[in-house]
Amino acid sequence: MNRTLPFLLLSILFLTTVEAKRKPKKKIQTIDPRIEIQSVLMKQQKAWNEGKIEVYMQGYWNSDSLTFVGKRGVTKGWQNTLENYKKSYPDKTAMGKLKLEIISIKIIGKDIAFVVGRWDLTRTIGNVGGHFTLLMRKIKGKWLIVADHSS
Repeated sequence: MNRTLPFLLLSILFLTTVEAKRKPKKKIQTIDPRIEIQSVLMKQQKAWNEGKIEVYMQGYWNSDSLTFVGKRGVTKGWQNTLENYKKSYPDKTAMGKLKLEIISIKIIGKDIAFVVGRWDLTRTIGNVGGHFTLLMRKIKGKWLIVADHSS
């Protein structure tokens, strides 16, 4: 019994020393989805203001299921939406300078959000603006617009 006690104490000391030297588990960093969504919209604003409609469209889901609702009605599909933008805004003069104001971002599910905002175009040919509602989904790690209603 006298030999058991020192062995037991050494074992406990060894195990606690080994445990203390282990690296702490890395915490998984999660970015607030609201920040990720704001980033997508700010990248779109920048691309628009540089006259890069195709880059602007990277904020949209590249799918035939994308839905865009505007003053002309409903447009289905990424390619059709791109073509409508190009018809409506054929050059930088027509595009003007875009300012997006995010009014609210509601996270309504793990990978889905509802965004309300305001858009304004400052142009030499006349300013225009209105409001938008977006349904955004996180698809393959990226927040994308899957439905846009702009008026």
